[in-house]
Amino acid sequence: AEIQDIVARLRERGLGVLITDHNVRETLRITDRAYIMYEGRILLQGSAEELASDPRARQIYLGERFSL
Repeated sequence: AEIQDIVARLRERGLGVLITDHNVRETLRITDRAYIMYEGRILLQGSAEELASDPRARQIYLGERFSL
């Protein structure tokens, strides 16, 4: 939770942060925009809700049962 608080404070100051993490659910909770990479390239980008509902994101990375 500490990193989440730090990111939230930075966001309030108008600063952006790049986070690379495989803990998708927790990371999506604290980001405004996320990117899913596949085979070294950006496959998709969007808000947490957009990515969670995207069929390609579910098939390739998140899994069919993924939920926020």
